[in-house]
Amino acid sequence: MRILFRVALTCLLALGLNVTAEAGESQKRRSTSFKHDYSAFFTVQRISVRTSCFPEKLGAILAHIAQKTGRKPMVTSGHRPHSGRSQHSHCYAADIRVPGVSERAILAAAASAPGIGGIGRYCNGIVHVDVGPQRRWAYCGRRKRG
Repeated sequence: MRILFRVALTCLLALGLNVTAEAGESQKRRSTSFKHDYSAFFTVQRISVRTSCFPEKLGAILAHIAQKTGRKPMVTSGHRPHSGRSQHSHCYAADIRVPGVSERAILAAAASAPGIGGIGRYCNGIVHVDVGPQRRWAYCGRRKRG
């Protein structure tokens, strides 16, 4: 009789643990089902370009640019932790190119993106987008002092 009782108790405990584990897994799936993975909407120039910490808002901006231009942006620079006050240091910025798309079209697509903060343009054709404060700039090297 004791053996039968032990077997029944073991079965009940195993069943209870299995139900608890399944409930925990369904809750995990439910909480992450609303997050979007925007990494499919951009590529990286080199494997060393850090993009895994991009907030969802920046991913949505890159996805918007991809949708407007018809091509995936290539991130040339992402998270740079030691870049001073730059939005890159907080992982809030990306420097991009869109192969086969004019700089003007990239800038127009970025300007129409919901949630866009800063948009910068560099002389080498790279466009900076971030989710910081709204601002615009063009940077082409150092100014001559005179």
